[in-house]
Amino acid sequence: MLQFQPPGFGQKVIHTSLGMMAYYTQTTAPWLIAQTEDFSTIVFLHNFGGGASAYEWSKVYPAFATTHQVLAPDLIGWGESAHPVRDYQISDYLTTIAEFIRHTCRPPVTVVASSLTAALTIRLAIAHPFLFQALFLVCPSGFDDFGQGVGRRLPLQLINTPLLDDLIYTLGAENELAVRNFLQRFLFAKPNRVSEEMVQAYLASAQQPNAKFAALAFLQGELYFDLSLYIQQLTIPTVIFWGEEAQFTGIRLGQRLAKLNPSAIRDFQVIPDAGVLPHLEIPEVFIGLLQQYLRRL
Repeated sequence: MLQFQPPGFGQKVIHTSLGMMAYYTQTTAPWLIAQTEDFSTIVFLHNFGGGASAYEWSKVYPAFATTHQVLAPDLIGWGESAHPVRDYQISDYLTTIAEFIRHTCRPPVTVVASSLTAALTIRLAIAHPFLFQALFLVCPSGFDDFGQGVGRRLPLQLINTPLLDDLIYTLGAENELAVRNFLQRFLFAKPNRVSEEMVQAYLASAQQPNAKFAALAFLQGELYFDLSLYIQQLTIPTVIFWGEEAQFTGIRLGQRLAKLNPSAIRDFQVIPDAGVLPHLEIPEVFIGLLQQYLRRL
């Protein structure tokens, strides 16, 4: 969301097979724009869930603006990108993320991604390894890992009931009180770290026309899969970060996934005193860790 981006970052767009994708990159001072074309590229991919957008990474990527070309897209169906009215599928995101990388930069790229999007990135890196140099993933999960669904919280008959699904989305994602409560209770380890700006950024994304379709596809479980069936095929050097107090996808799940492929997964870094979004909750800590691993890899 452009109004929530840090200074020096502006919005650009590309066209994918599912419509326009907005993304944020260095466009004005204080960044030396002429040099970014010679930098290696680091792509930041946000999580799914009501109100998600590239804002999720906006407290982190300015720290890399002098050393990398930074690209942070709003994925299709989220933020200020196109919101096609459709039944979203996993293939939609595998396709459009690959299209985004090919249209905006010269592979291979470094990708930093979170949660379900991080799990999708693993699948994409397996299918198209030439696109990727390294992966830095926060709490990657397909939400049905080892056959144990963890994401769905409402009965499908409620979610799929006409008009009732609209009400669920309105009350759960377009309501300021509900957004603040969800961030404080489920995404962050410490409620007092949720700022008013965060709440407004999530609201602005959730209130985009037709935003409910991607969010409901996630809520219904249409985008879930078992990451344990894929992760052993990963060959790209990868570091996994995990908020010690992450809900829904606990730290034991992450450790179990990481053990399936020790050759590709170079480290499993626990971040204390953080939930599932440590990069938004305590960005200064995440920046330091990411800088360290970028140098190491």
